[in-house]
Amino acid sequence: MFRVPSPFAYSLLVLALVLAAVSSLSTGALEISLNQVIQVIVSNLSPESLAHLPLQEQIVVMDIRLPRLVLALLVGAALASSGAAIQGLFRNPLADPGLIGVSSGAALGAVAMIVLGSTLLSGWTQAMGLWSIPAAAFLGGLSVTVIIYRISTRAGQTSVATLLLAGIAINAIAGAGTGLLTYMADDAQLRSLTFWSMGSLAQANWNEIMVIAPFILLPVILMPFFSKALNGFLMGEAVAGHLGFPIIWVKRGIILLSALAVGASVAVSGAIGFIGLVVPHLLRLTMGP
Repeated sequence: MFRVPSPFAYSLLVLALVLAAVSSLSTGALEISLNQVIQVIVSNLSPESLAHLPLQEQIVVMDIRLPRLVLALLVGAALASSGAAIQGLFRNPLADPGLIGVSSGAALGAVAMIVLGSTLLSGWTQAMGLWSIPAAAFLGGLSVTVIIYRISTRAGQTSVATLLLAGIAINAIAGAGTGLLTYMADDAQLRSLTFWSMGSLAQANWNEIMVIAPFILLPVILMPFFSKALNGFLMGEAVAGHLGFPIIWVKRGIILLSALAVGASVAVSGAIGFIGLVVPHLLRLTMGP
């Protein structure tokens, strides 16, 4: 397999990201030239110059396309980083963040909120308002992850094999709960469930981004510090321990950071799959492990 030198690959990836970002801001139902996009973004830094720009273009760029772009970057980074870390932790190239229950737990929390938000969970709906579904999804993902971790931990030692089996079992239970709630839903709730379960960035807004950004950026920044330990894990936990890596804290750190990043992502974008599984493979094929 042909491998691209890392500095060159990084440059190509950054260039591709910039081109994709520019394309997403300028193309759509309303065509806006790159020059106009730049004018709108720059003018928002000095509001007195906004009066010279069409209001429609300002709304499309700043309130619709740019929030979606930023949310896409955050969610993509969260899922890809978590996928790479989970594959290293489980020493399994087919692992993804869903194995530790975050996605299924978040889905169960969101579905429970959609179906029961006007009855059993009406107090939560009144307290959280528009944030009721994202907050329920985040708490659902985090709660399931904690349960799986507690099941797989004995006498301070966390078994990766037990963690995997517990994740599969809890995922099945959460899926069954989601199916039961879906059966109980009415037509309007089923429509909401369908759109949420498909995953979408269409509802992105700056308030959501400001709230979830810390929960995503912190794990994305911290997870690369576990890279040497994960390389040691490839030779087995015993070898990694003899090399001086704190095995227990590495496991806890990766599970917690992945749960935070993926839980926050699923809470605002719904269930977007496959990124956490495929992106690490693409990078390994291109740049090496």
